[in-house]
Amino acid sequence: MPRDRVETVRSWFDLLGSGRIDEALELATPGVVIDRSRSNAPWKDVEIRPVGRDLAVAGAWIVRFEADLVAEVVLYQSFEEALLAARRRALVHARLYFVCEAQPDGRDPGPLLDAAIAGGVDLIQLREKAPRCAEELIAFAEPFKRAARAHGALFFLNDEPGLVEACGADGVHVGQDDEPVAAARAVAGPGALVGLSTHSPSQFDAALAATGAARPDQISAGPVWETPTKEGRPAAGLELVEHAAATARDASAWFAIGGIDSGNVHEVTAAGARRIVVVRAIRDADDPEAAARELRAALG
Repeated sequence: MPRDRVETVRSWFDLLGSGRIDEALELATPGVVIDRSRSNAPWKDVEIRPVGRDLAVAGAWIVRFEADLVAEVVLYQSFEEALLAARRRALVHARLYFVCEAQPDGRDPGPLLDAAIAGGVDLIQLREKAPRCAEELIAFAEPFKRAARAHGALFFLNDEPGLVEACGADGVHVGQDDEPVAAARAVAGPGALVGLSTHSPSQFDAALAATGAARPDQISAGPVWETPTKEGRPAAGLELVEHAAATARDASAWFAIGGIDSGNVHEVTAAGARRIVVVRAIRDADDPEAAARELRAALG
């Protein structure tokens, strides 16, 4: 989210907190409703957290933008509840997910992440294969957090629920062999998203059927094709994508993953996927922004 929108949110709440309702409405779209029955809710000195491309959380409030104007304001019971709700709203609209290591080819990932998001990436994930200490991961996460907040993407950390808050991540992604979703959620915190990898119809169905804290916010289905980023894992094939599409419909934010690029993405969408995860297709492209834009266009 652009910095000026954060300042708009701050100005909006300052005006409301001082009772200058008419001036606050000048920052909003026509018809926006202010719930005056909630006038005892805290307005001033609230923490403001951008979420996705058009949302911000301010205290216990979600603020949605249209262009540069406030279009919707919703009050929740707590900052954590509002943060989780905003992140889930942003996740529903996400289509293109980019997974990247901390230093691709030994380089600062910042320019690559900026280009990927500019091309249409909605989620980025920091995934380090080599064991790292907490201090290293927190340092590596800084450019991911910065890019996500500056440009309106969500940021997931791989396999480390205990470091979500310290890394400034929106959520954590876990695998079938990691701690269960409910345990990861408890460690990551009440405002964090949790994603889960699935590799078979039975695993996908179990994730979809889970309830409460055990239900993942995001599900990955794959690998569609074998990929060097997950050596030794056999391909699940397009059959898993077809199963996920037929089973989940719009009930979950699920993403096809594994060996997807511009040359085969249309096979994945033809099988029913509306969201994809990629690594090499953007990371190794000569023009990462153009590669992301082509993939995003293929998703409709």
